[in-house]
Amino acid sequence: MSQKLMLGHKVRRLRRESGLSQAQMAEQLGISPSYLNLIEHNQRPVTLTLLLKLGQNFGIDLQRFAEDDEARLVSGLSEVLTDALFRGTDLGKQDLRELAAVAPGIAEAMTTLYGAYRQARQELEAIADTAGGPDLAKLRASPGESARDFFQAELNHFPDLEAAAEDLWKRAGLDATALYTSLARYLETTHRIKVQLMPQSIMGAMIRRHDPHRGRVLLSEMLPASGRAFQLACEVALLEHHATIETTLARFASTDEDARALVRIGLVNYFAGAVLLPYKPFADAAQGLRHDLGVLGARFGASFEQVCHRLTTLQRPGASGVPFFMIRLDAAGNVSKRFSANSLHFARFGGACSVWNLHHAFQAPGQILTQLAEMPDGSRYLSIARTISKPWRKGPLRAAQYSIALGCETRHAERIVYADGLALEAKDAADPIGVTCRTCPRGDCAHRAFPSAHQPIPKTDFIRTDPLFATP
Repeated sequence: MSQKLMLGHKVRRLRRESGLSQAQMAEQLGISPSYLNLIEHNQRPVTLTLLLKLGQNFGIDLQRFAEDDEARLVSGLSEVLTDALFRGTDLGKQDLRELAAVAPGIAEAMTTLYGAYRQARQELEAIADTAGGPDLAKLRASPGESARDFFQAELNHFPDLEAAAEDLWKRAGLDATALYTSLARYLETTHRIKVQLMPQSIMGAMIRRHDPHRGRVLLSEMLPASGRAFQLACEVALLEHHATIETTLARFASTDEDARALVRIGLVNYFAGAVLLPYKPFADAAQGLRHDLGVLGARFGASFEQVCHRLTTLQRPGASGVPFFMIRLDAAGNVSKRFSANSLHFARFGGACSVWNLHHAFQAPGQILTQLAEMPDGSRYLSIARTISKPWRKGPLRAAQYSIALGCETRHAERIVYADGLALEAKDAADPIGVTCRTCPRGDCAHRAFPSAHQPIPKTDFIRTDPLFATP
């Protein structure tokens, strides 16, 4: 408790969701209604003793409840206000902090609303470039962004699905040395479903297809061994854990069916990842190997991406791992995965900083690149990046290639083998990066692609900078 926990909005929301008056909740917590009123209005902090009482009386996850949402909300609002739409708006960091502290729901709504506006604007611009007529009914916030926000809000950890995966290992007697074979045997003996590998010429873009009429699941021959086991675990999730997945999905507030479909797919994949890389054995191995990604992949028969993704989910209370972030993008900068269990804020609107080794990995395919990166606020991160390929389609098109970055704050660096030899505390050892060009205050960056919201564009013709938006 090195800093005061001003959690008034969370206490107020918990009280209202519990259907209690201030007097009733105060009685349960052993405090006066007037003191509870001060807490709800952020005029008093939540003490450690009171936090423990909240946990005992209301069964909340203390770690998640005590988590500071303010920094995330301020970061999102700051990014929103860099848009030309808000040019001339006289709002400073302190104003945003006050809004995030006093009315976090409004701050969240503003960010969501801007996301919908930006998505609609981008789709209208795309429509203008085509000969076809606009379909205005399709203008909505990005389903992918909404789904990623849900996983972020849940810290990418789902205890019910973890328990279901562990139960499968016990019931099915799965063999870690032959996981694909034992999963196939389980599906046949328990569900009368046979597994059949099919030629790529028949499967085309499909990697898995359930054929209920013939009692079989078809897998593409192009899947690697880790992918085959993963897809069979997905099949088990769909056959046995529909209720658990739908209960978890009920926590997703969006009514967008596309977004809900993406979350459902993500939850099925989460279960499969938990089967492929069971929590305790994988967490113990990660700790013992100091997160050597190559050895972990070989030991558990998993791909580089599967290992990285699983490391972001190890947030079990009392047995949590290093809080990693992970992001996956293609060569054009399109983000298709992002998870963060730490304080790093990803850009919600726009691409990532080009100084980040996530982009440089494309220049060294298959090699692991390490980087010490420093954000404008002075926080430092260890970033590990590598490309992956998915050559699952035949024909003249190149295999899909992505870059994946996995990282954590440098305070965890001694637990990571890739930090060995890095001068973690040296002043000039870290590469200066930002969230996006628009929000980054570094005016002298040689990689700046857009003007910073923190500095005006030079108005004189007699000074020319390179790049154009750098501060002279």
